[in-house]
Amino acid sequence: MDRRTLLRGGLAAGGGAALSLLGGGAPALAGPAAGLLRGGRPRITHGVQSGDVSAREAVIWTRSDRPARMLVELSRRPDFRGARTVRGPVLTPDTDLTGKAFLRGLPPGEELHYRVRLDALDRHLASEPVTGRLRTAPRHARDIRFVWSGDLAGQGWGINPDLGGFRIFRAMSAVDPDFFLCSGDFVYADGPLQETVALPDGRVWRNVVTPEKSAVAQTLPEYRGQFRYNLLDDNLRAFNAHVPMLYQWDDHEVVNNWYPGEILDSPLYTEKRVDVLAARARRAVFEYTPMAVPAQRGGRMYRKISYGPLLDIFMLDMRTYKSANDDGASPTQREGLLGAEQLAWLKRELRASAAVWKVIAADLPLGLIVPDGTAQEGVAQGDHGAPLGREREIADLLSHAKRHRVRNMVWLTADVHYTAAHYYDPAKAGFSDFDPFWEFVSGPLNAGAFGPNRLDTTFGATVAFQQAPPRANTSPAEGHQFFGEVAIDAASRALTVRLRDLDGRVLHARELTPRRR
Repeated sequence: MDRRTLLRGGLAAGGGAALSLLGGGAPALAGPAAGLLRGGRPRITHGVQSGDVSAREAVIWTRSDRPARMLVELSRRPDFRGARTVRGPVLTPDTDLTGKAFLRGLPPGEELHYRVRLDALDRHLASEPVTGRLRTAPRHARDIRFVWSGDLAGQGWGINPDLGGFRIFRAMSAVDPDFFLCSGDFVYADGPLQETVALPDGRVWRNVVTPEKSAVAQTLPEYRGQFRYNLLDDNLRAFNAHVPMLYQWDDHEVVNNWYPGEILDSPLYTEKRVDVLAARARRAVFEYTPMAVPAQRGGRMYRKISYGPLLDIFMLDMRTYKSANDDGASPTQREGLLGAEQLAWLKRELRASAAVWKVIAADLPLGLIVPDGTAQEGVAQGDHGAPLGREREIADLLSHAKRHRVRNMVWLTADVHYTAAHYYDPAKAGFSDFDPFWEFVSGPLNAGAFGPNRLDTTFGATVAFQQAPPRANTSPAEGHQFFGEVAIDAASRALTVRLRDLDGRVLHARELTPRRR
């Protein structure tokens, strides 16, 4: 990519999760922060990531070991000949030395190479560069391939060097996806790790353990430490450098099964107010993931990513607006997972979408019963008749989509720690005012395996395929870790879903043919 190409495209950058620092010099630092300035070259500590890549925009993320200026070189060539350098933000302790460069004016439908380095603020010393790659979304129909999954380092199963660490990311990378849709629970802030865990077959699972992973997270530094822990893994860092991420959160980024207003009764927590914990976790999420949403503006997590004429991805937030977990039997409840503002946005964007396929990225499954003690965590509650509780919000959405002829919705999720394909058939449903659709479940990435869960047939869900472990909380050493792949053929416009295991083997494949409006 030569300089003129970038300038014609209007390439610009913005940066910083908490500071606007594109212009002017470095900020004045005092106290401990000033001490960080001394000591030679800065160093990139946790690799690079890209995210929320569209046809013309992308986010590049990194973290420094001291205050430094982030610089991004961008080129069509892997040797970076003719590269353009873009000034990103100054990385400071205020954001735990993380930062993002917001790139705009990119050429659509291109494979681009980027190289991140850090410039010291007090002298002309630069870090060793770290390279990455991304593909921008096409303007015209082109084959698309992406992967999705969730649930990383959960239930006591962290980075185990004896087994190659988070090796599922090697299998996901081998698919050569355009992007990774992260379905949440990408950290387990409520899941402390022990150095060793005895396995049923007599082997010993050995975890890498850091101070932040030795107890539940409650403070902002502890929530930040959850992300830093996962980024110790070589496989994840290599994957991040070559595959852009679309990130959404679920419950374990904060605490298991949380909802706004909840007061914890766990003796593990000295801070019992979930709203306080969620605010700290949310800040860490924005600092450590390559989302294009700026945290300092109170940015919402739900958003749409357009990926050319064949695909729109609707990233939902089913946690921020969640109702309290109860029996799910209210006959009058209007909201429960999406909230009025997000639901109105989703309806509006679905009606306006001209893409052939509308992928709904959900952090909770629709038809699976997910209990929270005697209450219900998810949508379904086990009554197979008319919609009740949170089901009423989903029924409203589905009937709206039918009424406005929104075709070719596919729901993707993780959450339940096994893999499955579900078909939602109005002919078999307690509520039938919707068009049939598919939901695919795949996970975990590296966590305890569970399931299968029972299905609620309010929306006519049936199991076309499922694979689950033989018992609850099987470790990744026994397999039963899963991810999903979606491939859209530009010529036929067919969408094929493949459910894959830890080593990338295809367990189930389903080709879907688009319906016309």
